Amino acid sequence: MAIDAQKYQEKVQRQETREEKRLEKSRIREENSERLSQIRQVLRKNHITRGVSPEKLRTILEELGPTYIKLGQIMSLHSDILPQRYCDELLKLNSDVTPMPFSEVEKVLEKAYGEDWHEIFSSIEETPLGSASIAQVHRAKLKTGEDVVVKVQREGIYETMSRDMRLLHRAVRLLPPVGDLKNLVDLDMVLDEMWSIAKEEIDFVHEAANMEEFRRNNRDVVYVEVPKLYSEYSTGTVLVMEYIDGIAINDKKALLDGGYDLHEIGRKYVDNFIRQVMDDGFFHADPHPGNVKIRGGKIVWIDMGMMGRFSDRDRKIMADGVRGIALKDVTMVENAVIAIGDFRGKPDRARLYSDLKEFLLAYGSMSMGSVNVPEVLQVLMDIMKENRIRLPHGVTMLCRGLTHVQGVLTEIAPDINMMEIAATRISEEMIKNLDLRKEIDHELRDLYRAGKKGQELPGLVNDVLKEYLRGQGWMNISIQSSEDFSNLVFSSIRNIVIGVCIAALLVASSIICTTDMAPKILGIPFLGFAGYAFALAASVFLTLRYIVNKVRRKRNGS
Repeated sequence: MAIDAQKYQEKVQRQETREEKRLEKSRIREENSERLSQIRQVLRKNHITRGVSPEKLRTILEELGPTYIKLGQIMSLHSDILPQRYCDELLKLNSDVTPMPFSEVEKVLEKAYGEDWHEIFSSIEETPLGSASIAQVHRAKLKTGEDVVVKVQREGIYETMSRDMRLLHRAVRLLPPVGDLKNLVDLDMVLDEMWSIAKEEIDFVHEAANMEEFRRNNRDVVYVEVPKLYSEYSTGTVLVMEYIDGIAINDKKALLDGGYDLHEIGRKYVDNFIRQVMDDGFFHADPHPGNVKIRGGKIVWIDMGMMGRFSDRDRKIMADGVRGIALKDVTMVENAVIAIGDFRGKPDRARLYSDLKEFLLAYGSMSMGSVNVPEVLQVLMDIMKENRIRLPHGVTMLCRGLTHVQGVLTEIAPDINMMEIAATRISEEMIKNLDLRKEIDHELRDLYRAGKKGQELPGLVNDVLKEYLRGQGWMNISIQSSEDFSNLVFSSIRNIVIGVCIAALLVASSIICTTDMAPKILGIPFLGFAGYAFALAASVFLTLRYIVNKVRRKRNGS
């Protein structure tokens, strides 16, 4: 009997488990359906079927809520994928969102620690210092007496963003085929890229590891500090750090009142950022004034949620590219671009070479002191985009970071030129890593190979002249047309063939109409009538397609 009762109890438990899973799936379906309905309403309200302008995209993201605002902010980094006008507009997205009630903050803390937060903190200020889409920050005091800030993740943010990303992939299908944005980028690919970046920001363990790595990299830099991390109180959803009561790096008045030399601060700020990129390959990707403070004569870098990373190979390629620009060597720059980028489709090397040559003609002759970094970077990004080259995420983050750095310099020390400092550091790095014996050996090998080939030239010239005099000279010429020209030729030939077919159909139908062939429609043979109707339909279709393509080209061109 006891065994039967136990089996019965296990059966009841399995049924209850199945029922719970069924109810949970039903709840998730209802939530997804409700959220998808909200997305559709927002898209419909903003007339999504008429295309997506930059302003409309920003408005849609703001109306969809905090998680979409975060995705929009990440999207603004990708000027290599999105058109610049979209990135500029997405930069306007407000990062401040409605804060969580303190009761929810308490719930997250207690869930993370498994106990009442009063066991760790003597006090936490209920009003947050800042509230963003993923987390919010509160000032607090540990029971051991240290002043800290507590970064608390929004409850269920991972699940919410994961669900919204799945729904966004579905909502993308609502975009019309002639939509401005949909024609320019693969939206599914962009969404996947954004989600992978957002997941890193959501994981506070990842951010804590970033802080420790950044601290190790800069331990020998006497003027750089990183907030102390209280790892014993930090989890995947809660981050506890030292409270930094410093001056924002762009607060010119406060810095001057504190007796600081703005030129010295600006130069050290740039030099340390370039060091992070070129020496460490691990850099702060969001160095705006809110994330860089001055305290006790030192630069304090905070908020390590968004960091960029370069491999040794990436740094070498970028150094070769910079050297190519300095030497005005188009081939060297082109090889660097191809090595570090990823072509979407078949590359047009001739067009890329031409674009880079024009770039070097325009900017290669400038002195370092006259280079406008954001402008030059934007021109390079446009070249990459026009040649359908997708850059690694680290490169796009670097471009955004350099723009922030340039903005700070403009405010506190406009006489400092970032390019001069960068060029000096790159030159020092090249000299430091120079292996003289290896370089001499490499040059001697090249000289030897050139000498051996040079010995063969007289004989080769003699053979060519003999063949020419005998009338046996041959020359192979490979002509490669650009993609635009190939498309033009293809469409022209296709239209000619279709036109000839329609003309032949009209002639054949006219001949049939002169006969007394049955059956008849409106007094003319059915085959003749059908031929006229098909020819008319084909002509209308071709005319409409021509008009649509013309409108589309005009829109894309604008």
